[in-house]
Parts: sequence; structure tokens; C-alpha cells
Amino acid sequence: MEAHQHSPDSSSEECTVLEAPPDKNACPQHAGKVADLYCTDCECVLCEDCMSDHEEHPTIPLSQALEQHRSSLQERLGDRPEQEILQQLTSQRASIEEDIQSSFEDLHKQLDVRKSVLLMELEVTYGLKQKVLQAQVDNLTRGEGDIVATCTQSEEALAGEACVASLQAERELQEKLGELAGLGLPCQPEENDQLDLVMETDGLRKSIHNLGTIVTTSAVASQSEAMGAGLEQCIVGHPASVTIVTRDKSGGACKSGNAILSAEVFTPDGSIVDGEIVDHKNGTYEFVYIVPKEGDFSLALRLYDQHIKGSPFKLTVNRVLEAEVEVSPSTTTATSSAAYATPSTGSSEGAKRRGKSPGQKKKGSKRASSTKGRNKGEFTNLQGVAASSSGRILIADSNNQCVQIFSNEGEFKTRFGVRGRSPGQLQRPTGVAVHPSGDIIIADYDNKWVSIFSCEGKFKAKLGSGRLMGPKGVSVDQNGHVIVVDNKACTVFIFQLTGKLITKFGSRGNGDKQFAGPHFAAVNKNNEIIVTDFHNHSVKVFTPEGELVLKFGSNGEGNGQFNAPTGVAVDVNGNIIVADWGNSRIQVFDGSGSFLSYINTSADPLYGPQGLALTSDGHVVVADSGNHCFKVYRYLQ
Repeated sequence: MEAHQHSPDSSSEECTVLEAPPDKNACPQHAGKVADLYCTDCECVLCEDCMSDHEEHPTIPLSQALEQHRSSLQERLGDRPEQEILQQLTSQRASIEEDIQSSFEDLHKQLDVRKSVLLMELEVTYGLKQKVLQAQVDNLTRGEGDIVATCTQSEEALAGEACVASLQAERELQEKLGELAGLGLPCQPEENDQLDLVMETDGLRKSIHNLGTIVTTSAVASQSEAMGAGLEQCIVGHPASVTIVTRDKSGGACKSGNAILSAEVFTPDGSIVDGEIVDHKNGTYEFVYIVPKEGDFSLALRLYDQHIKGSPFKLTVNRVLEAEVEVSPSTTTATSSAAYATPSTGSSEGAKRRGKSPGQKKKGSKRASSTKGRNKGEFTNLQGVAASSSGRILIADSNNQCVQIFSNEGEFKTRFGVRGRSPGQLQRPTGVAVHPSGDIIIADYDNKWVSIFSCEGKFKAKLGSGRLMGPKGVSVDQNGHVIVVDNKACTVFIFQLTGKLITKFGSRGNGDKQFAGPHFAAVNKNNEIIVTDFHNHSVKVFTPEGELVLKFGSNGEGNGQFNAPTGVAVDVNGNIIVADWGNSRIQVFDGSGSFLSYINTSADPLYGPQGLALTSDGHVVVADSGNHCFKVYRYLQ
């Protein structure tokens, strides 16, 4: 096909021959034919001459195929994980920038307050000294004036003519001079001139120089890997562990900790078995877990919400009878050091033998449905517990992504919660508390924030987003502030209900003001915060400012010892009730941390208790996670 284009010069009879552009819809197999169909089986374009080879194949119009391909490409562009991570990184940067600004503004305010106090102290101290010295100067000046005047008068009297009249005046002057001489005016200063300023700034300057750290790693999920016997198989009821080694994009081993890891063991029915992740601070991590039944499971290990190499892993859980298991001293030691002992009923029986305990099992034990499931009143990994003044028991049902509400008698009332990553949705709720206003506060572990719902279960707000790494427990202090125990960050955060951060304290470690996987918190009448330190096997009490008041507990099975404490509550007398997860028991301590006794659970033993609370009618309610129910015991205060 040719096209003729005439020259702009009308007098010219020459013309230029141009080739027409190729037809974009031309069939690649048959020249001159238009391809207007698409074979979905062969994924190729077709013209009418091609149809004989594709008679039995499904075809669609080419325009429709192009639209589908474009939509698919657009979805792939939109679903790129690096774009999502970039957005999250930008969000994190903005949140941290806000934290830095807020922290330094608070420091500026503190410095200004301290400056004002010092200036005030200077004025007060100067004023007191100045007043003493000025009074002494004024007194001396007056005395000097009186002496000079009297001496002048005496000299004038002596210079005059002696007579009877002058004799009387001279006698009066003599008496006055005697009085002035006897005054004994102090000639030494009654105060000193010392005003010094002691400013020990070297330590402060060093602290300021090292103030704050931007924490991150170069670890990526695609290069990181896991190893260990617990990766493929484990024994029912026995602790198993997996070691995770984080690596950077080039495959090099990361040397520092603080990476955000999550680990879950999925049971055949889709529920999740909980465990604990220990950060060794050298780029390696340990995941320790216990599976309650045998079967084939799936172990998912994620780094920054992305599966690591090989995840999810196939996990086989076998049942081995106690008589068939040889336990050596070294094995026992290893289990103890890992902080996970198989729950047993021995400690409860021991409590019964010791005699009277502050808690006795109520006749006709009140307990919610012990059936594991997803229906109303059924549980799958219940965690936190709260009790309201209006006679309601609230349970954070972690794997069912909801909060279930019961009466104090164990009668199911309602539940709310939908699984998801958006505000108002839940992704593994672990802690629950009731605010004096009636609002329900939920620690949303995997969403990394705390959600606020009305008493009817309507979402109102969230707090801590961008700051929290893994909120486990929540509580409310005497001022209505929200106490959040961040299990992953090993930090306690205190927020206003509006979301404003008041303060935070704690870091990962074994020190008095450090934590290793803290779980839950309670607040006593002095507004002190009581925190269970899971891997450090202790309970710690802090002021609202984060200063350590008290620490008690050690690893073991004796009175006052713990094997990974979890839930905690405090009664009106200041006694502290603690759920001892690894020993499957509940212990009671006085306000100074001295052991009192056990809650008697021997009639219906616990298996891995989690959160607990005191009900409005004076009972202890505890989440019996291993038995998929909550139990209520009489508590004699």
C-alpha cells in the first residue's frame, strides 16, 4: 500500500512515496490478516486463518485479553512487597522523628524548670545572707553616728566656760558616753560572702552525647535461615527450640539483635500454638515452644512479616510416654535453663498438703466452655483476662481474633472482633483491660498497637502505632493512663487515653530495670506498676516514673519461685497474685514480695495459666490456655 504526499510547492509535479506504518493488529502468522482473537490455552493471538488450529480451544476477544493482562500487570506492580516496606519505612521514620522531637522538647522543659529552680535558690540564699549583713552595717552606722555626735557635744562643753549649768550637761554627756562604750557593737561580720555553683556537667554531657539510638538491622527474610531439632519434630508437652540466623542481602551473617521476628506453630485445625522468641543480641534468635498434642503441624518463621528461607516448615509432633523417656541430669538442667517445664499438677497438690491457702476452689467450679473451637463461648489460645466493676469477665481470645465477654458466673454474653490489619480489626489480641470510663483496651500483638473499643465493642481509636513492637499486656493506673507491656521491645509504655506517650522504661537484659519477655502488668493503690518478667522468672514493681521499688522471685519450683510468670493481679490489701505458667499454679505474695501461699487448684488443675484478674465479687479468674477455658476460684482476702 502506497501513500502520495504532494509538496507544499503547488508548481512542483514531483511527489514523495511513503510506506504506511505496519498494522499493530496484524497476525504474526498470516500477512495481511487482522488478529482479533486470543487463545487462552496457547496464550497467543489469532486471526480467521488461525482458527483451524485452535477450533477446540477457548478464545476471547483480543481487547478483553489485553485488558486482563494490563490489570494483572497493574496488580503485580501494586503488590510489590518492596513498595509496602518502603511505605512502612517512611511511616516509621515519621513516627521516630515525632518521638525525637517530643523527647527533646521534654528535656528542654526539664532543663528550663531546673534553671528556674537554681535561679530561685540563688535569690533566696543571697537574700538571707544580704539581710543579715545589711542589718549589721545599718546597726554599726547608727552606733558610729551616735558616738561622733556625743563626742562633739563633749568637746564643745569642755571648751566652754565652767558653771553650774554646764556641770549638769557634762554629767549627762558622761553618762551617754558610758552607755555608748558599753554597747559592744560587733566588729566582725555575722555572715560570709560564699555563693558557689556546683554543676557536675561532665557525666550529663556524656549522657547527652550518647542519648538515644536509632535501632535497625540489615537482616532480610530471603537470606535468613533456621536450624535445630525443633524445626522438623518435637515431643508432645516437651519444650522444643529452633535457632534463627539472620543474614543481610548478600548472605552475610548479621552481628546485632533487635530484628522483628514472629514465629507460629499452626495446628491441623488452623489454630496457633504460642511460644517465646529470645534475642541473643548477636544476630541469632531462639524460638521455644510446646505443642500439646501429636500430629503433623506447620511452623512459620517470619522476619519483618516475610517468610524466611524454607518457611513454613513441616513439623511432626510425636507422643512419647514418660516411662519411655530417659531423663538425665543434663536434660533436666537444659529444660530449666530454657525456662520451660512441662506443666504438671504436682505444685497444686503440694499447695493442698501445706494446709490453708488464701484461695479455695469454689464448690461447683465456675468455668466457661472448655471446648476448643471458634464458636461463641469457645476458645483457641485465650490469653489476657480483665474483670469489670459491673460484673463482667473479658477474655482476649488470641487465635480467634476477638474478645469474649461473660458474666461472673461464667455465662456467655457477647463477643466482638474481626481479623485484619486495619484499625478496628484484630491480629492476635493478647491483653485486655477495662478503663474507668468503661472503654475496653486491647493489646493487639501482631498489629503492634493498642485498640480502644467502647463497652459495646465499637472501635474508637488506637494508640502506640509506630512505637510498639509486640504489646502483650495492658492495664490502667489510678490516673486513667494506659500501661502497655511490650513483650518484644522489653519495655513498659505509659500512654494517655488520647495516645500521647507519657513515659516509657525498661530494656532487654537481666538487670533490675531490664526485662526478658515481660508479659502482663497490674497497678496497686500506690499507683506502682507490677510487671511479670517471663524469662527472668521474677516479678518487678516500679514507680510510675520507672524507678525499681521491689523485685522478687527466682527460677525453680519452690515456694516463691517461678518457671516463667505470666498473669498478675493485686487485691485491696496490696497482696500480689501471680500465674506461674511453667509450674501451672497460682501463687500469692504480700506487698513486700514475701510468699504467702497458693490458690488451691488441685481439684481441677491448670495447664499453662496466662492472664488473671480479680472479679467484682471477690474471686480469681484465670485463663487456662492449655485446657482452652477460663476458671474461677474463691479467693479469701
